[in-house]
Amino acid sequence: MSTITYIPRMQTKYTEEVVPALMKKFGYKTIMQCPKLLKICLNQGVKGSVADKKLIDIAVDEMSNITGQKAIATMSKKDISNFKLRKNMPIGAKVTLRSKKMYEFLDRFVAVSLPRVRDFKGINDKAFDGRGNYTVGITEQIIFPEIDIDKLPRISGMDITFVTTAKTNEEAYELLKELGMPFKNLNVKNN
Repeated sequence: MSTITYIPRMQTKYTEEVVPALMKKFGYKTIMQCPKLLKICLNQGVKGSVADKKLIDIAVDEMSNITGQKAIATMSKKDISNFKLRKNMPIGAKVTLRSKKMYEFLDRFVAVSLPRVRDFKGINDKAFDGRGNYTVGITEQIIFPEIDIDKLPRISGMDITFVTTAKTNEEAYELLKELGMPFKNLNVKNN
């Protein structure tokens, strides 16, 4: 009796298409040298969360629906009197995705969510941090099909960070491009 284990489509694409392409482009000797995606971090700051605590619960529910994994509230690190903020008050929501859920989210993000962005011309290729990580800002969470626009109290954005094992911006750019990320320009300067 054999059990069939589920492997996400994007994970299969990585092993069968992306790794050979990266090995050819950069001249790696083994597949272990190829950069890979470690995790995807989603982070959302919530405006007005100091005055209305329900906004945090709504943000946590939205992030949980989008990712398929329970989100947690982020807490403030220090007191800021001008914002009426106290230490350890909830001010946002975050989720970190790894392995299968990460590949599932990446597949839905590239194939379904990004094409729903109004006037979409590609994502910026200048948001690499020099260590192989890439962050993209989403201005409206309604691009995700899991969000019901009729039940939203407000439209807010979020940051999505793709953490890779790449050593340079160029390696990370090629990895994400091969995985299907629609970049605007086709040139990245190496830092």
